[in-house]
Amino acid sequence: MNSLFKQLAGSSLLNKDTDYHLVRTSMVIMFLFFGYQKWFQYEADILIPYISNGPLISWMYPVFGVRGASWFLGVAEWSFGLLLFAGFWNKKLGALGALGSVATFLGTVTIIPFMPNGWAESAGGFPAMVGNVPFLMKDVVLLAVSFYLLKEDVQRVA
Repeated sequence: MNSLFKQLAGSSLLNKDTDYHLVRTSMVIMFLFFGYQKWFQYEADILIPYISNGPLISWMYPVFGVRGASWFLGVAEWSFGLLLFAGFWNKKLGALGALGSVATFLGTVTIIPFMPNGWAESAGGFPAMVGNVPFLMKDVVLLAVSFYLLKEDVQRVA
């Protein structure tokens, strides 16, 4: 077992920045695909229960309407993804993308307590997730990833 760990420790696969680059790459890909979906009516319809119950994002429907809110999110997600991608070369731009990513996932994580019928009453309610809540739980991890990238980029700029 020790020899395996020694080999892994000496491997270029696990160098100092591998995690940083993998996390950044995965966030760029995620924003690319999630942003793409926002341009279609099916996604605008799917977002209704999320945006309607989001204490930090429910303002979008009165301002933009259902379709406009989806487009707004698409532009924001592609912008943050582009800034995160630029962060491979320019840490200040990467930090801006990470800051946008933090805002994105703060907006979605705060929906969780307000999502109607999000907890299975038959299992005693919280923490038994049902409906849209399990989908939103991934955003807790994505929020942590966003903070990680923000911290790394700010430290690398300083």
